[in-house]
Amino acid sequence: MPLPDYNGNSIVNLMASVVAGLGRIPSESRNGDPLYKPHSVVTPELLDASKHVLLLVFDGLGYDYLRRRIPNGTLSAGLSAPMTSVFPSTTTSAISTFLTAEAPQQHALTGWFLWLREVGMVASPLPFRTRAGSRLLETCGLKPETLFDRRPIFNLIERDCFMLQPDKLANSSYTRAHAGRAMVQPFRNLKHMFARIRTITAGLKPSFTYAYWPELDTLGHRHGMESDVAAVHLEEIDQGVADLLDSVQRRDVCLVVTADHGFVDTDEDSWVDLSGHPELSRTLAVPLCGEPRAAYCYVDAHREQDFEDYVGERLSEFCELHSSENLIAEGIFGHGDPHPRLRERVGHYCLIMKDNYAIRDRLATEKDGKNMIGVHGGTSSAEMHVPLALFRG
Repeated sequence: MPLPDYNGNSIVNLMASVVAGLGRIPSESRNGDPLYKPHSVVTPELLDASKHVLLLVFDGLGYDYLRRRIPNGTLSAGLSAPMTSVFPSTTTSAISTFLTAEAPQQHALTGWFLWLREVGMVASPLPFRTRAGSRLLETCGLKPETLFDRRPIFNLIERDCFMLQPDKLANSSYTRAHAGRAMVQPFRNLKHMFARIRTITAGLKPSFTYAYWPELDTLGHRHGMESDVAAVHLEEIDQGVADLLDSVQRRDVCLVVTADHGFVDTDEDSWVDLSGHPELSRTLAVPLCGEPRAAYCYVDAHREQDFEDYVGERLSEFCELHSSENLIAEGIFGHGDPHPRLRERVGHYCLIMKDNYAIRDRLATEKDGKNMIGVHGGTSSAEMHVPLALFRG
């Protein structure tokens, strides 16, 4: 079970290199050393020596998937050894690491669904909406700066900063809270994103650009990563990177390409639905939170033994049962002192799914739709290992 390598080869170490090379080192441990040391391949010195530093994050692009699908492509040509995501290996947690240079231990954004004690409900941080009824959290009295309370990476970097986001995300509560002093530039499609990058690198002043592309993740959820449509889109991404490299030659560019997580594909038989386990559901005080591959369970204080017994007897084929407190102590969420709300956001237990199994429940307000095909959040190599491709232009 590959776990995050916070000691030097995870996305948080990559971001430690970015801030150490381009600005001011963030969170420190009690002895004064950086909490997360810089990455050994993408070093602070390498980044500082480049006029334009570009970080491209392709949501859902796992290392194993990339090497298998286009082993002779442009991205594969720039690959170093695989890098790990964070835990859980999911967009909410990993993108928050890219944008704060901190692990989930510090930013406490630990999955698609969070139990927010502040407002007494389960919600989704990225769309900033409640799970039940999909209400904007602002209407429930929660301000974005209250939930997203960590310092944006752009406020640590002493260069012109650009944050490239798809049109539909550029003005979201999440984007506004994490943009800091960066100039947010929306784009319409993949071609437009690369055009924005070309314009930035034509500038005379040193810059740092973060660009996020979500479409591969969307296709993976809907059709599966082994689908033809996902494979074709990966080829489009690879060609786009190749064209970008041709156009930025002699502009003193350092291009880093990575991802937030990879995927595993499921089928209908690999989903554990709590509607088929009513005895287990009755032990829970809150709906499942986190991810289909790493579910946080909030258990009624009087039913803990019943919960443990049921999982051990009926679900051990599908998942591993972990005490969330033990996971924190073992450092799976990161190093150092935890965010004050971390414990309340990871429940009493975490079900980490095996093989390609996933778990879900449904609220009365949620439609009985099809399960996603592609899922992530767990600790398999396919989910946890992401590419680290490095190019100089």
